[in-house]
Amino acid sequence: MNQPPKTTPKRGLKTTGAELAKSERPALPSLELLAAIPEEQVWLEGQQSPQTRRAYRADVVHFMRTLGITKTDQLRQVDRRAIVAWRRSMESDGAKPRSVRRRLSALSSLFSHLVDKNVVEINPVREIKRPRVNRRQGTTAAFSPAQARKLLDAPDPDTLQGLRDRAILSVGLQAGPRRSEIASLRVRDFHLNSGYDSLHFIRKGGEDHAMAIHPQTAQRIRDYLDRAGHGDDRKGPLFRAVRQTWLRKNERAPLDPDMIDRLLRKYAKKIGIKQGFSAHSMRATFITTTLENGASLEEVQQAAGHADASTTKLYDRRGYNPEKSASFFASY
Repeated sequence: MNQPPKTTPKRGLKTTGAELAKSERPALPSLELLAAIPEEQVWLEGQQSPQTRRAYRADVVHFMRTLGITKTDQLRQVDRRAIVAWRRSMESDGAKPRSVRRRLSALSSLFSHLVDKNVVEINPVREIKRPRVNRRQGTTAAFSPAQARKLLDAPDPDTLQGLRDRAILSVGLQAGPRRSEIASLRVRDFHLNSGYDSLHFIRKGGEDHAMAIHPQTAQRIRDYLDRAGHGDDRKGPLFRAVRQTWLRKNERAPLDPDMIDRLLRKYAKKIGIKQGFSAHSMRATFITTTLENGASLEEVQQAAGHADASTTKLYDRRGYNPEKSASFFASY
């Protein structure tokens, strides 16, 4: 039997394991390259939350597009007059006070960073008056208990998509996470803790938070995992797309947070609610319902992952009594 010819490695080309590992490491950026990164990018990347980075980027881009700014040097030369012009432009376009206030806050954060790094001398946004907003009550609409019940019953329990959607709605309405926190859940995040079914969330800002969940929610998650068949994929996403053509390419890709919003609107429409609600309404509904049913403000604050109780109070709709509106007493 013929043997394959032996090959002799050339002298000087022998590579050790340590050298190979070293060659495969990504090259570290030089100090010169690091120094050349604009401070605007450093500021943006310094925001811990991906959602905050996306929102801040959009707000600064809105400012630059409104004023026709195309270069970093132009951005660093803006003054108070430019900020006033931007605010007036937003107001004339019908932007809501909260949106105007948020955009001004984002731009102010950027310029505060540039001042700290001695890139610019002053923050031109600092003394700009911002729209007043109601800090005692939020604007996110909440579902009534009857509407929430209909939402949970709306998905078809005989299909994989229906089981998934019912589990997602149950997590949103009975645990109160943000849509991004639902989308980022992994299979391993559904676990037992001290004998109770629990979910582990990565909260806004990167904070770890685990909470025991309602038995109904736990059972709906199990029903979905049993049908989907990925319960043993501990590191994979908990909620996944169900379209087979898409799954073949990205079987382990998580849902986009926007998908949670579209899903909620779809079932809200199905039960006769056409507009005015979003995925965040599930969070507002959770906070209001738990407070109405006797949970303390501190317990709900912890469950919602709010650093300040005043933020939790913004979602509390217990004081909203439309049947007692003063308008009903103005009979003519």
